[in-house]
Amino acid sequence: MAGTTGGAVATYRAVLRLPGLAALCGIGFAARLPVTAVGVFLTLHVAVDLDRGFAAAGLVGGAVTAGIALGAPLLGRLIDHRGLRPVLLLCAVAQTVFWALVPLLDATTLAPAALAAGLLMPPAFSVVRQSVAASVPAEHHRPAFALDAMSVEVTYAVGPALGTLVALTLPGTGAWVVGAAFVLATAALGWLDPPVRPRGVPHGERPPPLRSWLRGPMLVALAATAAAILMLTATELSVVAILTGRGETAWFALANTVWCAASLLGGWIYGAARRPPPTAVLLGFLALGSLPVALGGPWWTVTLLLVPAGAFCAPALAAAAETVGRLAPDAARGVATGLHSSALMVGATIASPLAGVLIDAVAPAAAIGAAVVITLGVAVVAAVVTGTRAGSRGR
Repeated sequence: MAGTTGGAVATYRAVLRLPGLAALCGIGFAARLPVTAVGVFLTLHVAVDLDRGFAAAGLVGGAVTAGIALGAPLLGRLIDHRGLRPVLLLCAVAQTVFWALVPLLDATTLAPAALAAGLLMPPAFSVVRQSVAASVPAEHHRPAFALDAMSVEVTYAVGPALGTLVALTLPGTGAWVVGAAFVLATAALGWLDPPVRPRGVPHGERPPPLRSWLRGPMLVALAATAAAILMLTATELSVVAILTGRGETAWFALANTVWCAASLLGGWIYGAARRPPPTAVLLGFLALGSLPVALGGPWWTVTLLLVPAGAFCAPALAAAAETVGRLAPDAARGVATGLHSSALMVGATIASPLAGVLIDAVAPAAAIGAAVVITLGVAVVAAVVTGTRAGSRGR
């Protein structure tokens, strides 16, 4: 990528000086933390506190994920019609009730309750992206979405660790801590009330029909998002399996840290680049960069192989998010960003059982190989639909 040296710091400094963007990044990061902690907390709560095993824990975790995937576009539609604060209030009430009841529910009743909580999960991820798309000038979109992708990377490194800490140190009452975090984070986001529509576009305006914008490039961007997350999830599960098979599970934390650092560096370069590759090419690079991880080996080899895999994580996700934000109609921006969040969940939902079956039945390398084939397939379709070429800007 060209134009990444010298001007990168100035590029990001200019973006963060835009009115309200620094506050949006900071509060958005905090609001996303409890969302990323939910899965691991509920898993440990069911498997350890309730002593129901990981199969039951997986059912509860899957219910939350399904709820988020289904609820994100619905909440986005409510934001389009009613504005942000009423939706955040509804979500805060729902999370307060759910997390207050978690210590009182068994695994059987917790699953449907988790589904309902997922449906009304505070849309912190989509709101930040929606606000960036609506309020940041077009010339600053790329670095702004790159910053968002890097923030998400850090969130997914910190949030699950905090969820694990709370679950293990506060058995029985940890759920109330998570619930309080949701209330505080949602209240902070409501206090900020970031713009989710361009200035002058009122809420309640009749949105254009889905068929008028949910097609071609938009579908490609959503598919690219799902494929990228599928690739990342399959790689993560395979690395855990590789290291566990060698008795080196303890080294996963270091390998994951290096992987995340490579992603942050890639996101930084992408956001500052003047002519970055298009989404289809970045997705292809993500797949090909992840393929060597299938070679396995000792922990230090796997860690090194994760560097090229990580280098294209944040760029691929940022490019897809930027495309969704650019193509979304103003009156349907909430629905579009909600669909983007759903695509993230769908990718992870497909990857987990697919990778698990292949790891158990064949080998971790098979899981990575299958994910590479699927991701490359989506990249090829994206290139055909959008008419991109490897050397073109594509935007």
